[in-house]
Amino acid sequence: VQLVESGGGWVQPGGSLRLSCVASGSTFDSYVMSWYRQAPGKEREPVAGIGIGGDGIIYTDSVKGRFTISRERGQNTVYLQMNSLKPEDAGVYYCDAQNIRRPAEDHWGQGTQVTVAS
Repeated sequence: VQLVESGGGWVQPGGSLRLSCVASGSTFDSYVMSWYRQAPGKEREPVAGIGIGGDGIIYTDSVKGRFTISRERGQNTVYLQMNSLKPEDAGVYYCDAQNIRRPAEDHWGQGTQVTVAS
């Protein structure tokens, strides 16, 4: 499966962005979808994940109540709505697709940059 992220950019603290990740090349419903982020000098960390049926949603503690992950089956797309953004949310955001039947099959997008600054 190929993944293409979009929606990143610059936003002031307190602002919002919506990231999108479009999947192609395989059956979207076979993949658990996740968002990760990586800040400069730090390791990549998980942000949110969503199951194949739109259930099983999880968030890292720092984004709970501010971020919302969702998936749209007909569009083969997973979204990350980010509200009340903080400077510490900045980084490159990556989309990940893991095959639920073959967990070793893991795909990444190229990433989209999010900058949160005044």
